[in-house]
Amino acid sequence: MKLPTPLSLQQVASLVGAEIIGDPQAKVHGINEIHMVEPGDLTFVDHPKYYNKALNSGATFVLINARVDRPEGKHLLFSSDPFRDYVFLARYFRPFEKATKFISDTAEIGEGTIIQPGAFIGHHVKIGKNCVIHANVSIYDHVQIGDEVIIHSGAVLGADAYYFQKRPEGYRKLEPCGNVIIGNRVEIGACCCIDRGVSGNTIISDGTKMDNQSQVGHDTYIGKNCLIGAQTAIAGVTRIEDDVLIWARVVVNKDIVIGKGAVILATSGVDKSLKGGKTYFGSPVDDVRKKWREQALLRRLPELFSRLDKE
Repeated sequence: MKLPTPLSLQQVASLVGAEIIGDPQAKVHGINEIHMVEPGDLTFVDHPKYYNKALNSGATFVLINARVDRPEGKHLLFSSDPFRDYVFLARYFRPFEKATKFISDTAEIGEGTIIQPGAFIGHHVKIGKNCVIHANVSIYDHVQIGDEVIIHSGAVLGADAYYFQKRPEGYRKLEPCGNVIIGNRVEIGACCCIDRGVSGNTIISDGTKMDNQSQVGHDTYIGKNCLIGAQTAIAGVTRIEDDVLIWARVVVNKDIVIGKGAVILATSGVDKSLKGGKTYFGSPVDDVRKKWREQALLRRLPELFSRLDKE
């Protein structure tokens, strides 16, 4: 998430009471979770396993709980609890705003767009031209929607990212401050859920169509002209390139890439990145011809065991 106005590192440090190791006047332009960082961003790390990843990431500023050598070009904030302080900053710069009506006065709705009765449109939402938002759709704050989009009843756009840190006393929630961005001519089926990014954007690109009851996790990117079948579950931080076909009840793991033009047949389980231009099936998923050969062999097992018994 980019800040409305860049702040000095000193200003950010004063918000959370952290110690500066670097230039207090360096400008912080945004706060971002490690998967989405770029120069000018502040991120956090609180486990030795990930220190090097954070310190060598694109982030300019790192909120950290260890006194480590400062890499060239980086500025550090020392904190006893970086997770806590990062969550504070997320809430500070993107606070929850209570709704008082079904369609917020701050929402921008384009010419020709139809909002059916019972739809909820939150604060600072932007909806383009000639869209149809059906009854009982919920569009949370800050969501951006392009032109000629159709969203069917019961869909939820912009719900919180499913992201928790385990502690002995239970789970702590990483409060999201990201967004959902929907391109032009997208269609979202009934009862679909598209979670906002932790600190970046969950993106559904132009021309993509989603069937009913599908889930898209935080910070996922779905390219242009994809088809997503009913009851598909796509985990967070996944990248699906253009022209991908995913049929019904497919499960896609997090942090993977599905290449352009790939086809994934129904009920498959995707646990690894896939090359484009091929058809896949199974759980775990593999090349469809290989999986069909395996199934043909499995069907012959009773016959083979019968022969062995006779011998």
